[in-house]
Amino acid sequence: MRKLSEYLECACIVGTHGVKGAVRLENRCDSPAVLAKLKRMYIKKGEDYKEMTVVHSSVQKNMVLTTFEGVESVEAAAAMRGTVLYAAREDFRLRRGEYFWADMMGLPVIDDETGEVYGTLSNILTPGAHQVYVVKRETGEFMIPAVPEFIKEISMGEERPEGIYVKLIEGMME
Repeated sequence: MRKLSEYLECACIVGTHGVKGAVRLENRCDSPAVLAKLKRMYIKKGEDYKEMTVVHSSVQKNMVLTTFEGVESVEAAAAMRGTVLYAAREDFRLRRGEYFWADMMGLPVIDDETGEVYGTLSNILTPGAHQVYVVKRETGEFMIPAVPEFIKEISMGEERPEGIYVKLIEGMME
């Protein structure tokens, strides 16, 4: 079983908001609302993570506006532009059968019936109503809509070997 990181990338500071030190965050969570609920985020310094206490967060369109303790001017906020933020794994609650995208990356994509390995998960797209899994193979990439018709099970090694078990239709890998 793979070792899972204690911290997960959750946002990137893309700009400032106002003159009192608020920042605009590009969301890298399931939704801006999930990101806005976090009470703390972390900045990676070398191999260490420095905790940043969230004073206030709100959702504005697809962005999250956040104020951190100790960041009280537009200049201080501007200096943080481009900073990637992380969240502690323990700060999220997942339901049974839900997994962090970071944990799914690199999982083998396996035929549910034959056990044939088609490739590995290299990306997850969110174009609309459902996610789309991008599978990398030696001959290129193909995509699978992340719906129950095609995704039969995601296993992190609990009952079956780690992998995304699928049932594909003819022509899907082309």
